[in-house]
Amino acid sequence: MPHQKGIKLVSQNKKAYHEYFVEETYECGLCLKGTEVKSMRQGRVNLKESFCMIRNGEVFAEGMHISPYEQGNIFNTDPLRPKKLLLHKNEIRKLAGLVSRQGYTLIPLKVYLKDGRMKLELGLCRGKHLHDKRDTAASRDAQREMERAIRQRGRD
Repeated sequence: MPHQKGIKLVSQNKKAYHEYFVEETYECGLCLKGTEVKSMRQGRVNLKESFCMIRNGEVFAEGMHISPYEQGNIFNTDPLRPKKLLLHKNEIRKLAGLVSRQGYTLIPLKVYLKDGRMKLELGLCRGKHLHDKRDTAASRDAQREMERAIRQRGRD
């Protein structure tokens, strides 16, 4: 079976952009079982409460819920098991230093299918305070109002 070309978005963590400032993003692979891949291809993955931890020089995605595959029977795994992320060693060292010293956290932002392989976009994030969230919402509303006014002006 030939690999599919291009990128197909499977799931996105919109809550992460509301809760955190995303400083950098990294593309990484996922170590998955066969039934997990089949379930993810159907879009049955939830990233809302997920985060990443660095243990023994390896990065793991915790709290990422992949629903059991319906035809999987005994081969289905625990939906919340930690998934190992595939990154280069120098990237892991850099992330470990930033997370431990400067108060950053690693958050999965999206899962997508790229050329037949499951990829995860990992964000190096810093938490937002309540006033930051309000500022973001206010600027988004102002931008929307400006675009609406421009469209309205073009119609008249």
